[in-house]
Amino acid sequence: MLFASPEDFARAAELRAELEKLDYHYYVLDAPLVPDAEYDRLFRELQALEAAHPELLTPDSPTQRVGGQPLAAFAPVRHAVPMLSIRTETDTEASGAFAFDTRVRNQLKLAESDPPVEYAAELKFDGLAISLRYEAGVLVQAATRGDGETGEDVTANVRTVGQVPLRLFGAASALPPVLEVRGEIYIRRADFERFNERAAAAGEKTLVNPRNSAAGSIRQLDPKVAAGRPLSFFAYGLGEVRGWRLPETHAAVLDALAAFGLPVCAERAVLAGPQALADFHAAVAARRRQLPFDIDGVVYKVNSLALQERLGFVTREPRWAVAHKYPAEEALTTLLDIEVQVGRTGAITPVARLAPVFVGGVTVTNATLHNQDEIDRKDVRIGDMVIVRRAGDVIPEVVGPVLDRRSGEPPRFDLLARFPTCPVCGSHVVRGEDEAVARCSGGLFCPAQRKQALLHFASRRAMDIEGLGDKLVDQLVDAHLVRTPADLYKLGFTALAELERMGDKSAQNLLEAVERSRRTTLARFVYALGIRNVGEATAKDLARHFGSLDRLLAADEAALTQVPDVGPTVARCIVDFFAEAHNRQVIDELRAAGVSWEEGEPQATVAGALAGKIFVLTGTLPTLAREEAKALIEAEGGKVSGSVSKKTDYIVAGAEAGSKLEKAQALGVPVLDEAQLREMLNKGAAA
Repeated sequence: MLFASPEDFARAAELRAELEKLDYHYYVLDAPLVPDAEYDRLFRELQALEAAHPELLTPDSPTQRVGGQPLAAFAPVRHAVPMLSIRTETDTEASGAFAFDTRVRNQLKLAESDPPVEYAAELKFDGLAISLRYEAGVLVQAATRGDGETGEDVTANVRTVGQVPLRLFGAASALPPVLEVRGEIYIRRADFERFNERAAAAGEKTLVNPRNSAAGSIRQLDPKVAAGRPLSFFAYGLGEVRGWRLPETHAAVLDALAAFGLPVCAERAVLAGPQALADFHAAVAARRRQLPFDIDGVVYKVNSLALQERLGFVTREPRWAVAHKYPAEEALTTLLDIEVQVGRTGAITPVARLAPVFVGGVTVTNATLHNQDEIDRKDVRIGDMVIVRRAGDVIPEVVGPVLDRRSGEPPRFDLLARFPTCPVCGSHVVRGEDEAVARCSGGLFCPAQRKQALLHFASRRAMDIEGLGDKLVDQLVDAHLVRTPADLYKLGFTALAELERMGDKSAQNLLEAVERSRRTTLARFVYALGIRNVGEATAKDLARHFGSLDRLLAADEAALTQVPDVGPTVARCIVDFFAEAHNRQVIDELRAAGVSWEEGEPQATVAGALAGKIFVLTGTLPTLAREEAKALIEAEGGKVSGSVSKKTDYIVAGAEAGSKLEKAQALGVPVLDEAQLREMLNKGAAA
């Protein structure tokens, strides 16, 4: 093999620099400098040099955009700085901007006489959030948002996006050692339409809409598929940064990113005060359909990075930013029928079947009607001409009927009359007096709820079957090895070991965990059944009050309401659950499989210093783990709830308390620290 000469190295570097400049003008500035044929000639010359002398190939070479070998899977990427979402302001009027400004000023403790806050306003793109990591100016990794903490490595696909620079502008010595750029992968409308025209002409599959297509393209395992899609990119923020002195404002950060050669949307402004934000929101709305790409709102950010740091975060959302949405797009069509879907938790959701209509960039044939109350409130009837909206530009919903186009007096829709039994399993459909949602009562039996029921049954606070997680439950159900929780106790070693990625040891460990779970407590078993509105605390109360499962099974609503904190709604849920023959059958099968517990006589309600008091725990306490604090409260007769309401008596707040503390303060709920909680507990023990 011949080694590259100094002249070859120089020519390769010259070609890379020239192609990078041409890419920037073509993709970012939309101002081509040379004809396509000239670009192709330079590109082929660099390809030939790299093929003859592989040592000339660099990670940032323009030839690396064409896509490499297909991947087996995406590797996880832990974000050094979490990719957090921002709060959505659903008030689409000018008041939404004023509400955000009020929250910011209150957090900063600004008086009315203080000057207005300065904001950076920009567009909210409709695509896929992405993080680009540059080291010494070279793109080394691209990752999706994922759950905010961990995303997927999509570097090979993102390299194919022409607007993403493989090397930042500037001398390597002047570039940050580490610069993570956050932004959005999207598809321009014109590019989307051209792609679909060519695909249709070639008899190939067309794309559904720009947003889904952008996300789907980046998550293709074959980078060549992504390379064939017309993807674009806008930078809008930062992740981890090392060795670079940050500018003082967000607007200056975007200017710096643009100077590095990253595409930054020009539709942005620095504004002072809420009225300027509202004016920006209205001005962009007026030009929304003329923009070359889809947006679903605008974003306001406090411009000063120092003030951003002061404002901080709440519930993993920055206090210093908000997405101000626009009203969703609407269209008219005919409501052909109303059917229902059964959710993982048994919720029966009415679904409108519609004459196909194009709205919000997609063809819609069905839309949610939410529940019976919404159908009644909107007075929607089969055969109506209805207004369809893509709520948030994503989820289609029926807004209401066009009454002056209604023919005659069609009958009102009654969900329970039309669907008295679950269309999936045949169990009775029930609806509590105080509940908007109707539900299938066959929780342990219904195939639609099967996976959720199994996961809950096996959870740590229920039957505690270690190792039985989401993926394994999917495998067991999909392989038809498990239909109900009772089938877990019939699993054999051979069938388990043959499952993908299982193996002998994992199979044996699971069987041992299942075996251990046969001996439990009545409270855990009742909680594991997944009865609607019966949480861990209520299950303990039921077990304590009745002492045995048979007495609980025989209890009517009147008897159940004698249990502390069990009201008519919870009592009705329990009665409905045990009245379903399918559920009784599964319970009998579980007992026959050897699931057992200690039974005893009914016990008096636990008394204590905290009897009848409802607590909420939030944040990290100095010495007590959350489970320890919960156990101490319950030992003194108190209850621990997961959410704050008007019924909450106390909230116990530790370090990094979030939105629960803010809600409690707004409701006037007394706030305790760990020391005050211990004082209350000690008084009870002394008594």
